[in-house]
Amino acid sequence: MHPFLDIEVEAGHGVLAPRQETELLARKALELLASGVAAPVVIDMCCGCGNLALAIASKVAAARVWASDLTDETVATARRNVTRLGLEDRVRVRQGDLFQSLQADGLEGRVDLVVCNPPYISAGRLAGDRAHLLASEPREAFDGGPYGISIQQRLVKEAVDFLRPGGWLAFEFGEGQERQAAALISRTRAYHGVEFAKDDAGAPRVAIARRIG
Repeated sequence: MHPFLDIEVEAGHGVLAPRQETELLARKALELLASGVAAPVVIDMCCGCGNLALAIASKVAAARVWASDLTDETVATARRNVTRLGLEDRVRVRQGDLFQSLQADGLEGRVDLVVCNPPYISAGRLAGDRAHLLASEPREAFDGGPYGISIQQRLVKEAVDFLRPGGWLAFEFGEGQERQAAALISRTRAYHGVEFAKDDAGAPRVAIARRIG
């Protein structure tokens, strides 16, 4: 079991173990929801073992959360964690390629918050100084394409159709990627700029943007 905020989750073979730095994203998500609607609708994209979705659901009793990932291992693990924590009535787990997995759920234009800890390491670094990461965890959890931002690029664009006007997008990114994240958000012309949350060392690690509406 792996601790994450005030819960413990299973990860296991083929699934990314929750990182402490992702708790920054979770805390920012909870702050956004604290000032929002009474019964928020949340998407945890690239959910892995479901740690973000489950932390949000455990802290926000009225939240309804959809968690989604691509591989059989992650989806099965997330569903086991949902069941073990007794959150089946408020957390649904879907499988597919980013937002395609949610197209049957009628969430377009209704979502208050999309959170995501996407793969953000470049393929080149995974073949070089970060190759050790693949010894015990899946490539899908790390590989962000040639420049490390391929999934971020799709996330920022595809989330627009699901967020309600005034809804929030919050996602983690790698050290030194804040300029790319800001550029991706600006390019859509669908968000009110971007804010960054910093880690304990003062490095920007989470992007937060609000849907225009």
